[in-house]
Amino acid sequence: MGRNMGIGSKKGVRCQVSDVRSRHTSHATRHCSWGFTLIELMVVLTLILILATFAMPMYHLAVVHAREAVLRDDLFTMRKLIDEFTIDKQRPPTSLDELVDAGYLRGGIPVDPFTGSNQTWTTVTEEVPISPDQAATGIVDVHSGAEDNSIEGTPYSGW
Repeated sequence: MGRNMGIGSKKGVRCQVSDVRSRHTSHATRHCSWGFTLIELMVVLTLILILATFAMPMYHLAVVHAREAVLRDDLFTMRKLIDEFTIDKQRPPTSLDELVDAGYLRGGIPVDPFTGSNQTWTTVTEEVPISPDQAATGIVDVHSGAEDNSIEGTPYSGW
């Protein structure tokens, strides 16, 4: 045991045992100072900071993966609803707001997870054949308005 550690003391606790005896008592008293030294605290803080430097890039990557998953899901849902609208109404929608007004997008136009707005979606408009002799112009596809590239290197606007 260390010089200042008494019987039954824990690591990190500095105790001095003094043999103070009075006439009526015959037991020793213990004076303890609880706590850690400055060096011990600095070592622990340094270890925590080192672990945090490894965790931050992984956290950022997880956030980007989550945003990409939301974008993929939103694009899939909007494309499916554009197709359903076209089949049901026998014409393609002229805007994304028309999908909302017709009740296909109940929660409104979703927010693009990379631009933070529901107004940045880019739409592809083409003539859609309705019958052999008739065609209607409207939205056939939708893309993200984000100018960034994905983790794989492809632009979000090309998804």
